[in-house]
Amino acid sequence: MARLEFRLPDIGEGVAEAEIVEWHAAVGDAVKEGQTIVAVMTDKATVEMESPADGVLLERCGEIGGTLAVGALLFALETAGDEVAQTPVEGVAPPPPPPSSPPAPREAERTLPASGHRVLASPAVRQRAKALGIDLATVPASGEVVRHEDLDRHLLGAGGRLPLPAPTPVKSDLQGKEIAVTGLRRQIARRMQEAKAHIPHFTFVDELDVTALEDLRAAMNRDRGDRPPLSVLPFLVAALCRALHDFPMLNTHYDDAREVLIRFDAVHVGIATQTEGGLMVPVLRDAAGLDPWQIAEGIAALASRARSGKIGGEELRGSTITVTALGRLGGIAATPIINRPEVAIIAPHRVIDRAVPVAGGGIESRKMMNLSISCDHRVIDGYVAASFVQSIRQILAAPAALAPA
Repeated sequence: MARLEFRLPDIGEGVAEAEIVEWHAAVGDAVKEGQTIVAVMTDKATVEMESPADGVLLERCGEIGGTLAVGALLFALETAGDEVAQTPVEGVAPPPPPPSSPPAPREAERTLPASGHRVLASPAVRQRAKALGIDLATVPASGEVVRHEDLDRHLLGAGGRLPLPAPTPVKSDLQGKEIAVTGLRRQIARRMQEAKAHIPHFTFVDELDVTALEDLRAAMNRDRGDRPPLSVLPFLVAALCRALHDFPMLNTHYDDAREVLIRFDAVHVGIATQTEGGLMVPVLRDAAGLDPWQIAEGIAALASRARSGKIGGEELRGSTITVTALGRLGGIAATPIINRPEVAIIAPHRVIDRAVPVAGGGIESRKMMNLSISCDHRVIDGYVAASFVQSIRQILAAPAALAPA
């Protein structure tokens, strides 16, 4: 019999590590080639790792909630054969033969920098620190391991900008049940903390008259055939794409490290979607070329895959601006957190009937909707944000141009 070692592969997009979220087989189980052994998460996407051969699961390297670096041993099988075999990991050099002494931790590697202090960090973090000329022993870690976000905070602090304080344990005399923050919830927590720490947010809220839009939507829904009814969201996305033509600075990414803006011609709209595990942001690509029906179909398909756990990592990356909507729970205002490195996020609220003064001194019942926008004040001024919302307001007030020909 032979031992077959499966190492965490390079999932792409610069990912250096992944979190174990679920084991599908126990040590001692007989497994078949192609059978899912473990699910790992990175960049909000869950990836299932399958057995490369028939065999028996000998070893599971890591507990749920733990992280492993790319190239680290994930699990081992006993298979037919005579030699120890390993799965290749693209972009990662094969490990040296096992030493006679006990092995070092698999998820990160201890190094001895010039300062003489031992530091625990993944290979990717050590390589980045070396390229930047940073002694890892001088980088405060938020945990036992120095991570990329720790390097980011160190660089920001060195540049005179506001550093993110390291988290401190919560001390309380109250008795309660501890619940580990893992998986998608952990990813959300990290991304939200980083966004708020790096981006100076401001929020602008305005009121939109969507009476004409509701009339158009009702007419299109009457003739929808077997298609699902349209909500306000597809029309808002269509209006957003049109408004961005005159406000291209909102369709950008801000690269903090290089202090440059990356402006995009295509509009890839992130659609904040609530799932059982937490908030995910699948991306509707090239939205500017779609009509409301196509936008609605695209959003529905993305939301369905996100909620069923079938969405791929590539569908969760590359958005240029994000929309977050709570539908009937939309409230009257919000201060949404920007989806870094984007510079703006839009939040529509519920449509309500309201008595509104009209020209000539009368009062009419109109359908009104509030729209919130949070912007990165390093890039977007309040005047620009308000003008952008005014542009959306004008488009939705006369929405006939949004309807398909």
